[in-house]
Amino acid sequence: MDKPKQKKLTRHDQRVKVVELLYMMDIHGDFSHEKTGHDFVDEILEGLLPVLKDIDTLLSDNITGYTLKRLNYVDRAILRFAAYELSRTETPDEIVIDEALKITHSLSDEGDKKHVAFNNRVLENVKNSLKKA
Repeated sequence: MDKPKQKKLTRHDQRVKVVELLYMMDIHGDFSHEKTGHDFVDEILEGLLPVLKDIDTLLSDNITGYTLKRLNYVDRAILRFAAYELSRTETPDEIVIDEALKITHSLSDEGDKKHVAFNNRVLENVKNSLKKA
């Protein structure tokens, strides 16, 4: 049964919601979801979850000095969502990366901007690898 529509969230807030849900799914090891009542969130999850292994491969191929499993849950959720948007949606690359870095700054960065710089580097690598393909 579909949940009733909830308060309208901005696109940025919906992106944060996607990251939060991916984070919780990863923590619990259960990558299934119920409708949230937010069209963008539901659309992204319905598109991303069936191709999660492909997204993880894309990320793994573009991470240097780390493995996807070694990343914290929050950064892994942010990168999965952004890699999906870069590779499977029409959202301009600049918007995807900018939003991902804003979310990293607010949810993951510890003030030293290392997480922001790392995620930026990974997403630039993903963007460039997709342009070559």
